[in-house]
Amino acid sequence: MTAFLDDLGLTTVEQNLLVTVGVIVALILVRWVATVVLRRRVEDPETRYRSQKWVAYALTTVALIVIIDVWLGGLEGVLAWIGIVSAGVAIALTDVLRNLAGWLFIITRRPFKVGDRVEIRGVAGDVVDVRAFRFTVLEIGNWVGADQSTGRLVHIPNGQVFNDALANFTEGFSLIWDEVHVLVTFESDWELAERLVHEAVMAAAPDPAERKMAKQIRDAANDYYIRYQHLDPTTYISVLDSGVEVSGRYLIPVRERRAIADNVWRGILKAFAAEETVELAYPTVRTFFPDRLRVDRSNG
Repeated sequence: MTAFLDDLGLTTVEQNLLVTVGVIVALILVRWVATVVLRRRVEDPETRYRSQKWVAYALTTVALIVIIDVWLGGLEGVLAWIGIVSAGVAIALTDVLRNLAGWLFIITRRPFKVGDRVEIRGVAGDVVDVRAFRFTVLEIGNWVGADQSTGRLVHIPNGQVFNDALANFTEGFSLIWDEVHVLVTFESDWELAERLVHEAVMAAAPDPAERKMAKQIRDAANDYYIRYQHLDPTTYISVLDSGVEVSGRYLIPVRERRAIADNVWRGILKAFAAEETVELAYPTVRTFFPDRLRVDRSNG
């Protein structure tokens, strides 16, 4: 090839330009042929898209290597150029490299897997896909109450596993503590209210023995320092500005939160409706006068 170009009487620069144009044209033709073949033989749109991208990346890499060799000459020039470019790429593509490192961390250390329910940087959902640069969750919460799905897919860069706290709802055991807070008036029989709330929670919340929750927690304790001693539902009392608050606390499976909370509240409302000495409270303002109003008539 070099002898042929020399016979044409072209200068070195002209020869390099001619070779560069030829390489570019040849690779464009190869890419066009590859695209036609992929469109005819690959039916899945995502697979076809990815294949076209990889073909483009490979041909671009080949073109760069050939063109650099033509202009810089020899392997040493290529290696020097690659070293310089690599340093620049490492700086320019910091986020890309961090996402790749995050992907390696996810597949090796497994802070979560597909199917787990996670929350990171205020976004919660069920993991439905993990890829080299990002993972995807089917969002829960947001404008929808009680951890139910919104229907949106949220793509999260893998690098966030290094920068933000990651909460996994289902790792180890798929159980969480949930609470219901009921506010009754100061005039109500708060002891009766506590008993009614406790009965409603006991009736609606799953039995730890039947769900084998204790075994799940014992198994998780082999990997994590988890020491839950009391798994049965319980109640707590606190005093707020507008009344006495009765809090019911119970252990539930992660994905049953809304259904169980619905049953708990239905039981509480029915029980309260049957009692005359228990009333739900709400924020109110009361004014008390210690004495009757007196009119000073000494001047009149």
